[in-house]
Amino acid sequence: MDWLFLDSTDITVTNIVIRILLSAILGGLLGLERESRRQNAGLRTHIIIAVGSCLLMLISVYIPQTFSAYPNVDPGRIAAQVVSGIGFLGAGAIFRLGGSTHGLTTAATIWAVAAVGLSVGVGMYAAAIIVTMLLLFVLAILDKVGKKFITGGSLKTLKVNFQSTKIETSKVISILEKHDIITKNINIVQSKNKQNSTIKLYVFVPEGLRLKQFYKDMNELKNVGQISLGQDF
Repeated sequence: MDWLFLDSTDITVTNIVIRILLSAILGGLLGLERESRRQNAGLRTHIIIAVGSCLLMLISVYIPQTFSAYPNVDPGRIAAQVVSGIGFLGAGAIFRLGGSTHGLTTAATIWAVAAVGLSVGVGMYAAAIIVTMLLLFVLAILDKVGKKFITGGSLKTLKVNFQSTKIETSKVISILEKHDIITKNINIVQSKNKQNSTIKLYVFVPEGLRLKQFYKDMNELKNVGQISLGQDF
């Protein structure tokens, strides 16, 4: 097969499909590695950003080819402002909860959707449709696949009350590590009467956690009181 057509600077439907799919695969490989390490920007976020960037690059090449008959017109000027300006809107979807960041995928989707809108506006209908279908697949299907085969757990909040101001934090962390629970953030609060303390942790809990054994190990800590493992974020 002759692969020289991939070096062509002409934006055709074939080139659009191949370049978008290749960017999705490469971005997905990097996202898969991040997802396996329980990072906030994982598989879906990396694919969306890679595909959106590819589409914007295709638009940048397509505009001068298509509108060459209008030397005094710069169709890319407003498009460039949209790309930078949409970042502020996407930033509004990102928020922090404890030691974790949320909304990265939504922010990336907002940015990618802006690229889809630009491609429709410039007349790249095939590219807009392909990217939209791909993004729907990434958001709807890969989320379920990731939760089942990659992530295998959820982010929760763990609160442990102690009937003392002295907390053996190292022993608490040891128990968490024993049960493959990943600690994201730790916060220790003392009561006003300085007789009790509460340790609050944002943790990533594996799907197969043995709750009964976990609570048993935690209750063996000195001066431990109430223990609660909160809902998913």
